[in-house]
Amino acid sequence: MTEQRPAPRAAVPPAVDRHATVRLDDGLEVFCLRKAEARVLDHHVRGYLANGIAVHEGDVVFDVGANIGLFAVRAAAVAGVQVFAFEPIPAICAVLQANATRHGDGRITALPYGVSDAPGRLQFSYFPNSPALSTAHPEDWRDGDFEQAVKGNIAASGEVMWFAKWVPGFLSGFIARHLQRGRQEVDCELRTVSQVMREHGLERVDLLKVDCEGAELAVLEGIDDAHWPTIGRVVAEVHDLDGRLDAVRALLRRHGLTELVEEKEAGFEGTRLVNVYASRPERT
Repeated sequence: MTEQRPAPRAAVPPAVDRHATVRLDDGLEVFCLRKAEARVLDHHVRGYLANGIAVHEGDVVFDVGANIGLFAVRAAAVAGVQVFAFEPIPAICAVLQANATRHGDGRITALPYGVSDAPGRLQFSYFPNSPALSTAHPEDWRDGDFEQAVKGNIAASGEVMWFAKWVPGFLSGFIARHLQRGRQEVDCELRTVSQVMREHGLERVDLLKVDCEGAELAVLEGIDDAHWPTIGRVVAEVHDLDGRLDAVRALLRRHGLTELVEEKEAGFEGTRLVNVYASRPERT
């Protein structure tokens, strides 16, 4: 990956406000940046545990693009699971760490860097009004895709927030502009999956979840050939741009994850986002 010129760092966030919490549908209380977004995000990440993807007792899980750690918290609820959760943006990672401390029982390791095909640094765009849409690849939000993603989020919100169904679709453009307001550029560290496996002495990753707003192919390309046989299952949100989905399919199949399922999340049919679920036949 070509490194970009370092940008001015955003201010290091203060300690997480212990009152910034939200109670999820099942009663679990978590720290958050945006309460409504956290509830929608929880619904979103639970959708990754489908189509042959599950967390089993004793698994090692990599959560790439962990955001505030909801997938990590859900995964760590399974006995003996060890989660490595990656979040490069300091304001978000502070909340991830708070949730890891509160709910991880020592089994969630919050890592303050992103994942790519090579170590380095990269500029991320952080949207304080919509932290979950922060990305190192804002160019992927083209041809109205950001507005479509906002519209999809509103549609998906209907299952967790009853009032969302009353928001007119024509307001999505206005909402998208509001969510992008106050954008900050943050210079972040990058490592590779294989690098982290070596650093932590890991012999396997049973589940690799990738939701990193456009960097999904680079994450997979950063896995050494010697490590691929130790990757049991992969679930990734892929932006189907510039042949990226075809490349992800080919890479997974080449390394033995041949049981593939693809689907668009409800509400996101009008976007280029596709969820890819991949398993090894012997590990389903």
